[in-house]
Amino acid sequence: MRVRDGRWPGWGADAGLVVLTFVPALLSQPYVDTSGPAWVSLMAYEAVGVVVLLLRRRLPATAFVVGFGALLAALVGSAGEGAKLSPLVFLPQAVLLYNLGHHGASRRRTVPAVFCAGVLSVAGLWLNRMTTDSGDFRGGLDVLAALAPMPLAWAMGFAARTRQELLAAAERRAADARRAQALEAAQATQRERTRIAGEMHDVVAHSLTLLVVHAETLRARGGELPDWARAQVDGLAAAGRQSSGELRDLLRMLRDPVDAVPLQPVPGLGELDALLAGHRAADGTVELTMDVAPRSVPGAIQLAVYRVVQEALVNARRHAPGAPVRVTVRDTDDGELRCEIVNGRGMRRAAAGAGIGLGLVHMEERMSALGGELTVGPTRDGGFRVAATMPWERADA
Repeated sequence: MRVRDGRWPGWGADAGLVVLTFVPALLSQPYVDTSGPAWVSLMAYEAVGVVVLLLRRRLPATAFVVGFGALLAALVGSAGEGAKLSPLVFLPQAVLLYNLGHHGASRRRTVPAVFCAGVLSVAGLWLNRMTTDSGDFRGGLDVLAALAPMPLAWAMGFAARTRQELLAAAERRAADARRAQALEAAQATQRERTRIAGEMHDVVAHSLTLLVVHAETLRARGGELPDWARAQVDGLAAAGRQSSGELRDLLRMLRDPVDAVPLQPVPGLGELDALLAGHRAADGTVELTMDVAPRSVPGAIQLAVYRVVQEALVNARRHAPGAPVRVTVRDTDDGELRCEIVNGRGMRRAAAGAGIGLGLVHMEERMSALGGELTVGPTRDGGFRVAATMPWERADA
């Protein structure tokens, strides 16, 4: 027999209860009366009682009435034959009364069951008086003494049921409180997201739109600009348009995360060439080596690689202007995708206070979300190295 969650299995509890309630009467009967009628009445009563006890949870009121009727029939029948039963035959009735108080939640069934027990008691006493002449076999104070504590069993069952209901109500209130707290936190989070989206729209979107407008104006007057300036303006306009689109998607996601659907494709490995072209247009030198097919890489991994390369190129332009950059994207033998960006020493002095120091933090968070690892640090020749390793499975495997 196994115990699960600190409780015995249902059949184990029933078996133990049958032994504890019916065996004592069998053991004590030889000391009360060993006549044949006494044993027949006792065995018949216990046969009915075992069945009733096993059905007590499903039919608490019916089980009590049938068990009580079987007890009265056994007592009256044995008394009519001049036999006595052990007082311990009342033990099953205590269990049935406890069960009635514990599981008999409906008054429509409990009250009639108690009324039927009263009627059966009166009928049993009448039959007992009619079927026996000897006072030794008529129900008297001994029967009353055995029945007197029985209401206590019902009260204990009712108290146990009330306690369970109180605990269940407390658990429901606690669950409701947790749900309300979670809802309040979600609403507060959404309000904060909306506020941030509004601030970003007012500060960033306005400035970015103005930048794109100026870039397009310069492109319209490209004939008046030198060749190197036209290339810079084209790159500035393209970057501004891409950033504007991504910013719109970000603001929509902040305002409504559930219904936010990107208006433009999410960048991946296929857009690395355009990203590197933008770096070259800003007087940067970059070389790409990629030995994986973009279609075989999951979208989340592609976006992570794109963002890592994007941030590394921005850092190279900020902190090492003019330095050559080498980008490598390859599949390792350990089932991981490795992206490495290495830039050399800067050709010009970096601008003072360039950046706000969050680029590497964001890359680390992105790698952590994908179960990957990020390694950054200076190189021996005065450059800088960013290496991101992510576990992945081929989409075409």
